[in-house]
Amino acid sequence: MAESPEPTYEVVLLVEQPLSRLDAEQLHGLHEDVPEHVHFHVLLPVEDAAARVESAMGALTSGDALVAAPLLLDQDEVAKMQRELLDDARRSLATSVAELDRGDATATGELVTADPIEALAAKVNEIGADEVIVLTRPHVVAEFFHLDWTSRARRKLGVPVLHLLEHENFDEQAGGGEGVTGA
Repeated sequence: MAESPEPTYEVVLLVEQPLSRLDAEQLHGLHEDVPEHVHFHVLLPVEDAAARVESAMGALTSGDALVAAPLLLDQDEVAKMQRELLDDARRSLATSVAELDRGDATATGELVTADPIEALAAKVNEIGADEVIVLTRPHVVAEFFHLDWTSRARRKLGVPVLHLLEHENFDEQAGGGEGVTGA
């Protein structure tokens, strides 16, 4: 008779940038009392080269007046930029997974090219996640208007969502972190 697999506590992480050693240590610390084996599933959105160019073009204009000459990129340049962004995202994901894949926990990761919250919801449903953690840089305007990933995830998911700021320890985060909330 085959042995049944060890019970696993599934945590899905949606991150904006590679996790630092501090980020990984804090995530491990949050789960040190979990009796099951912890598995982190890291989701890292890939930036879209066309959107980056469009955003840069928007910064060049002030109202209807063009401040600088228009930047013209051919499709080959946009494709090259997209490959570079994808390579950077792969390295960032590998770094994050390596930081988390230590000690008693394991980690896997995947790049996200679709809407990050839709990808998050799909992963939560796919694995039956026990918890979701969103790690972002501070986005004061987005958070104020509840347009950020965490607010969107809380509305969409039926699992606890914890929002942490990347590259800051818990004491540095406003209010000591936002805490866990139900959906």
